[in-house]
Amino acid sequence: MNKIIITNNSKVFKKYYSFCEVIYMENGNYMDVLEMTRDLIHTGCKLLTHPMSGSLKPNQTPYKSIIVSGNKKTDYESVVLIENSIEASKKFLKFKQTPLWNEKIKDDFKTVDLSLIENVVKNPMFNVI
Repeated sequence: MNKIIITNNSKVFKKYYSFCEVIYMENGNYMDVLEMTRDLIHTGCKLLTHPMSGSLKPNQTPYKSIIVSGNKKTDYESVVLIENSIEASKKFLKFKQTPLWNEKIKDDFKTVDLSLIENVVKNPMFNVI
């Protein structure tokens, strides 16, 4: 089962592009990552990480990374989860847009996002990569 990381985080891309397929959305935002993930799920991929993982709200961090696997069948649980996550994110962003953080803070958010993915990848029970 192949794994795909969808991310707009350059740190995640640089760390994992040589180990697995990474869809790097260099100019994408948080919602772009969710929508790309949704599109992949509708073509037969399955969520391996929760789209709203971590304690950061969509209007707090500009970075998001999600892992899916090729499944070839529609995984309805993944469809519901990603659609609900997109709706929840839209609600957050409707009330408050993500601030225009300075480069230091952006780098901190990239590190937090990378840490969330690393914790999944390191877990031998998860056997992601």
